[in-house]
Amino acid sequence: MSVNLNPLQQNAKVLMHSCCAPCSGDLIEQMVESKIDFAIFFYNPNIHPQKEYEIRKQENIDFAQKHTIPFIDADYDTDNWFARTKGMGKEPERGIRCTACFDMRFERTALYAHENNYNVITSSLGISRWKDMDQINDCGIRAATNYPDITYWTYNWRKNGGSERMYKIAKRENMYKQEYCGCVFSLRDTNAWREKSGREKIEIGTEFYQIPGFS
Repeated sequence: MSVNLNPLQQNAKVLMHSCCAPCSGDLIEQMVESKIDFAIFFYNPNIHPQKEYEIRKQENIDFAQKHTIPFIDADYDTDNWFARTKGMGKEPERGIRCTACFDMRFERTALYAHENNYNVITSSLGISRWKDMDQINDCGIRAATNYPDITYWTYNWRKNGGSERMYKIAKRENMYKQEYCGCVFSLRDTNAWREKSGREKIEIGTEFYQIPGFS
């Protein structure tokens, strides 16, 4: 499976914002196969706690190195994230808090792209079925419009089996299985749901996609 850029961007240099290795796995492999010039930009100050953040980041680094893709490690500026989402702790998933979070991450991605000669940005955020594709694209487009030299690539990474390949790659690589979106509020709400369902709270760093006999 390969992907094609818009004909106006055939010589594009792409900066791909990555939220984690499982979500970005198919994007990485498709762009490698398509011989697209790209790098991975890891900017996710929303991820909580730091132990979870470090696990997700290191796994993403390892997968990027496996494919010899440049990996840009941005700041873990959690104070700025909490300031940006102040007063939104009770907002639901896919609500205004998520919009603020996406805006923050895309704005930093677009700025880095502008300052480092990338002319296209995209993200792995949209491949998850738990996310609102229109919400993510709106945030990406809004960030890109701050710079006349930057375009946000609205390619639907879920289509043509993208979501299925995402899970297949995660299982093949025995990746870390993330059990909540990432922020302190999603961790809180997921644990509350698990308690109501009679399940144990999330234990950071213990679940992986390993399946006995998978090859």
